[in-house]
Amino acid sequence: MLARILLLVAVLSLPGTSRAEQTPAEIAGFASRLTIYLAKGSPDACGPGCDRWIAIEGQVDNDAASRVRRFLAGVKDTQRPIYLHSPGGNVEQSYVIGRLLRARKAVARVGQTIATACAAGTQVDAACLKTKNAAGEVEAELTTYHAMCNSACGYLFLGATSREVAPDAALAVHNSRLVFAIHGHPSPEVIAEFRRRRTASGDRDRTAYVAAMGISRELDDLIRTVKFENLHVLTRAELYRFGIDTRPLAETMWRLEKGARPYISKFATLKNDNGPPFRTMEWRLYCNNKNRVPLMFAAEIDEAAVGKRTIMMAADAAPNEEAGGLSVRAGKYEMWSGSLDFGTFRAIMASRSLHVRETLRQQDETADTTKFDIDMTGLATAWTQLEANCPPATAAPKSPWPSVPQSGRGS
Repeated sequence: MLARILLLVAVLSLPGTSRAEQTPAEIAGFASRLTIYLAKGSPDACGPGCDRWIAIEGQVDNDAASRVRRFLAGVKDTQRPIYLHSPGGNVEQSYVIGRLLRARKAVARVGQTIATACAAGTQVDAACLKTKNAAGEVEAELTTYHAMCNSACGYLFLGATSREVAPDAALAVHNSRLVFAIHGHPSPEVIAEFRRRRTASGDRDRTAYVAAMGISRELDDLIRTVKFENLHVLTRAELYRFGIDTRPLAETMWRLEKGARPYISKFATLKNDNGPPFRTMEWRLYCNNKNRVPLMFAAEIDEAAVGKRTIMMAADAAPNEEAGGLSVRAGKYEMWSGSLDFGTFRAIMASRSLHVRETLRQQDETADTTKFDIDMTGLATAWTQLEANCPPATAAPKSPWPSVPQSGRGS
C-alpha cells in the first residue's frame, strides 16, 4: 500500500509541501513570488522615530524561506519593523519564515508599502518589482488601510515576538484543501488513504506550530471550522484572546478621506470592561473654517448603558487646554462635534499624544472615568494633504457619521 501511495506526488494547498491554491480574487494585485526589500519613508512613517522598515509582500512561493533567510542575514538592525501584505501561499514555507522571525525576535505589522517610484496602481508590474528587488532602500509610503495578511501569511506573522494589526487592516484565516497530482493509476482507496494521511499530518503540523508560537489553541480550533473557500477575518477580540495582538488600544494611522468635504481621520479600538470586549472610536479633523478647525468624535457604546457621557481631550503641548464636552447618543454610538482654535490645534500638531478622558455620570451622581492616549504621529503630514484638498468653502459633512473602517472590527 505504501509503495502505491508514493506514486502520488503531493501538490498541497494550505498545510503541505507546495504552494497554497488561491482564488483569482485573493491574488489580484499581488506578485506571484514573495518580495522582500528595505523601505525608507518620511520621518515617523512607521511610528515615532521610525522611517525605515522591511517590506514583505506578495504570494509565499516555494523558495520564499531561503530568500528571506539570506535577506535578513544582511539586516543587522533586528528591531527594524517588518510590514506584511500578502494573500497567502506555501504554508510550509510560512512555518520556516515564521521560525526565522521568532529567532530574530522580530517586530511584525500588517501594512502595505507603496513605492513612490512606481506609478499609482502598478505596484506589481515588472518595472516596479525590478525597483523593489534592486539593492538598497526604496523610497516609499506606508499604509495599513486595506492591508492584509491572509491564509499562510498569518502563520508567518505569528512567528514575530511583537505583532500589531491596525483596526483598518485584516488578518484572515481558513482551513486547508489538499490538492495533488496523480502519477500512475492508483485505486480510489489508495487516493483516499493518501488524502487522509496527508490531511492528518498537515493538521498536526499546524497545531504544533501554533502552540510553539505561544498562540492559544482556540485559533487552531477556529481554523478547522472555516472552509477553504471562505476567509474568516479575525475580530479585535479574537486577536486579543488568542494572544496574537494583545494591545488594549490599537490605532490606525491618520488618513486623508477625499470628497465634497475632505477630512483626515484616525480609528482606534479600546479594550472595554463593560459591554462589548472592544470599542471602536473615530476622530475627524476637517478643513479650517473661519480660523477654527472642526473636530468630530464618535465611539461605540453599550446600548444598555445609562447615564451621561462627557469626552474631553488635551494635547501634550498644552495639557490645560481641553476640548470636548457632553456627547450626544445615537443608538450604539456617542458623538461630539466642536472646533479648535488655532492655538489649541497647533499644540495638538506639536504633540506626540492626545490625552483623552471619558466620564460616564450615572443618575445617582457616581461617575466612571476612562483615560487613554492616542498617537498624534503623522498628523502633520496628513494635515498637509488635507489642506491641499480643501475646497474654497466647506459645507456640511456628506459622508455617513460615524463611519467604520473597511476592515475594522470592534468585537
